[in-house]
Amino acid sequence: MNLRWYGDRALLFDTASPLGFGSAVRLAAPIGLMDVVPGPASVLVCFNGPAEARAALEGLRSLRPVEAALALQTEVVLPTVYDGADLDDVAAATGCSVAQVVSRHSTGSYLVAVTGFAPGFGYLSGLDPVLHLPRRAEPRTVVPAGSVAIADRWTGVYPVASPGGWHLLGRTAEVLWDLDRDPPALLQPGVRVRFESGR
Repeated sequence: MNLRWYGDRALLFDTASPLGFGSAVRLAAPIGLMDVVPGPASVLVCFNGPAEARAALEGLRSLRPVEAALALQTEVVLPTVYDGADLDDVAAATGCSVAQVVSRHSTGSYLVAVTGFAPGFGYLSGLDPVLHLPRRAEPRTVVPAGSVAIADRWTGVYPVASPGGWHLLGRTAEVLWDLDRDPPALLQPGVRVRFESGR
């Protein structure tokens, strides 16, 4: 596992199991641990200060990934109306009917692999390979909050209105980002997600 310093108080570990390694770090709970941020192929481990980061270094090197489910045994169900602006285009591009696109997406079991792009946005792995499509050639300047979308091998939900280049399949009324909630983000790395079709 490659290791790089990220400034003087954070360590970046390259790993084939970001959620599993991130879970191992959280379970080990080294002194001064401030945050654990999994990426697609890495984990950023942040500390309160340089001394804590240096002290934890050798212990972190010896960690092995654990089942991410040990950290979070949660499933979030997102009721979804499949009436997205790109639904017909996705069906045409994949050779499916609209009903098949909805079925393939709504019967999937997803895992929040990474968060980013916007507060509360989760990149959900587990998308049916038939639905793997590149991002739209022309991004939209505004995508409404709650829009359920796909791009490449990911699916996700726009937590707030923002620009975006993913294909819109539908919408959910669930609030993905709420500053009055603890934590504010509904979707955390390691959480399971299921879309429940309302159509």
